[in-house]
Amino acid sequence: MEEEKQQQEEVIDNQTAPVAEAKVNNAAPPQTVEGRNNSGFNDRKRNFKGKRVGGRGRDNGMPEEFEQKMIDIARVTRVMAGGKRMRFRACVAIGNKKGRVAIGLAKGADVTGAVTKAVNKAKKDFIDIPIINETIPHEVYQKVGAAKILFKPAKKGRGIIAGGAVRILLELSGIKNITCKILGTGNKVNNVKCTIEALKNLKKPVKHENKHENKHNHAQGQDLK
Repeated sequence: MEEEKQQQEEVIDNQTAPVAEAKVNNAAPPQTVEGRNNSGFNDRKRNFKGKRVGGRGRDNGMPEEFEQKMIDIARVTRVMAGGKRMRFRACVAIGNKKGRVAIGLAKGADVTGAVTKAVNKAKKDFIDIPIINETIPHEVYQKVGAAKILFKPAKKGRGIIAGGAVRILLELSGIKNITCKILGTGNKVNNVKCTIEALKNLKKPVKHENKHENKHNHAQGQDLK
């Protein structure tokens, strides 16, 4: 009985095979689109090496000449009714080393989100610093809260004499020779805020004409009259 069943199955297969081949041969050829193969997939290789520019809001829009550095990052907690809520606080400084600098302070659920928010805040608060002969034009003392900082101009080749977060901010600002002393707290965020206020108070030197020359010119004018 088993042999008879196998013979019947072989006969059925032999009868259906030509019919299936005929259907395949009569079928219409698959349509091809330019740049795609018969299976419908793209033959062109995708280049994943390049970075997406301005994609999905992740681009911070900062020009290439600006650099950003992390000043401080901390994990902070807030006591809520249901317990404690953990977040991250980031303080970021950005500058072009040509007299423009800014800082940003923001919180986020993760480190990346906090840094992105801080950079976006910093881009809105740029300050311009008057730099003369690679140093500041005059001495300045600033106090913000518990932070106290003293800046003094320095000669060429002296370098940046500063410590901690203040040094990072001065490097990004483009000042190459300066002497700094932190007189108050050691808190990085407060010292950076105090540094920004001190740099805001710097004034460009104004050229004043010599009084003796003005008197001489005035006297000559009266003689001519």
